[in-house]
Amino acid sequence: MKVELHGLVKDYASGGIPRRVLDIPAFTSSFPHVLALLGPSGGGKSTLLRILAGLEHPDAGRIMIDGTELPNTEGALRSYRASIGVVFQAFNLFPHMSALRNVTLPLIEVHGMTEEEARKTAMEVMGRLGLSEHAGKFPGQLSGGQAQRVAIARALAPRPRLLLFDEPTSALDPEMTAEVLALIDGLRQEGVPMVLVTHQTGFARRVADRVSFLAGGTILEEREAGEFFVDPRSEEARRFLAKVLAY
Repeated sequence: MKVELHGLVKDYASGGIPRRVLDIPAFTSSFPHVLALLGPSGGGKSTLLRILAGLEHPDAGRIMIDGTELPNTEGALRSYRASIGVVFQAFNLFPHMSALRNVTLPLIEVHGMTEEEARKTAMEVMGRLGLSEHAGKFPGQLSGGQAQRVAIARALAPRPRLLLFDEPTSALDPEMTAEVLALIDGLRQEGVPMVLVTHQTGFARRVADRVSFLAGGTILEEREAGEFFVDPRSEEARRFLAKVLAY
């Protein structure tokens, strides 16, 4: 899979005054690998992820996925969204549904599976993620790590072409963070293309193959993760790492 950005611009209005949150002249990344989007708060990471997910529209520019331009009409975007898996920071599970139903519902409503097909697919994926014994539990009965794994199972079940994570460990304690790290590492070994936004550099350092560093709404560098953490090229990245790695 190849993702290309050309002249990508996104503005938000703050107090009636436009504020540019993304301005990326050009960017290309070829998968499979795990790409971490790192950078200071307000640098544009989550906005870029939401645009890649088809949840927000850029104000200008083009996004190419395997040579095909991402559509900008709502109807065409529905089909694209169905091919992308997104794992949100707050899990976004339906609290009144079991873990299993949270996974099967999109398979039925979005992907047109029968109840039997959806249940079989969901149980296979949940089994891979160590969730079989929790299938009948409701989100309120799950630990944070278990809830995050259910959210990942829901995203994985339709076999997405790209898996996107928005701060997947921000609400988890260190033990649960280790669970999710091991899970993402396993998916990487399977060749699942992934992009993740995280503010936890230690997590990114352990799981990412490549890093894109965003600050001021633009990508200042994109490199192999090992190279970035040892010798960042931009002054902004050096300051960022010096600050976050000091704690």
